[in-house]
Amino acid sequence: MVRMGRQHVGGGRIKVVQLKTRAELWIPIHPRLAQAITAVPADHLEFLVTQYGRPFTANGFGNCFRDRCDKAGLKHCSAHGLRKAATRQMVELGLSNQLIKSITGHVTDPEVSHYAEAANQKLRADKAMAALIEWEIANPISGLAKNSDNHLQ
Repeated sequence: MVRMGRQHVGGGRIKVVQLKTRAELWIPIHPRLAQAITAVPADHLEFLVTQYGRPFTANGFGNCFRDRCDKAGLKHCSAHGLRKAATRQMVELGLSNQLIKSITGHVTDPEVSHYAEAANQKLRADKAMAALIEWEIANPISGLAKNSDNHLQ
């Protein structure tokens, strides 16, 4: 990400090269990213530069992002957390692992599952609760409502 610039943009996509795997991804540019790219001065080869106009290192950008999050009172946020959040949002939208991997650059399903487990738990809980409520509405004098005094304390 820290090396990305206008030379990586073409045909409505941005080229991302994964650091660990060296895999090349051509990802459609989100409309908000398109606005941000347009707003960035074309003074530098990279979109993200330090206050001195030099490209960030990966660690330097991570530290800068961390500092900005801390100043904004977002101590739970990090640059890496953006990828995790995007993965979780795509899981919540019901996208397949294959589609998610095409955006995040993850290689295996277990990598996606690692980040998606919390989102999956929420989705499963929502479905379970909806089914329970639907069943109770259809069966008002049976089930939990009838037996709640005997089992819940």
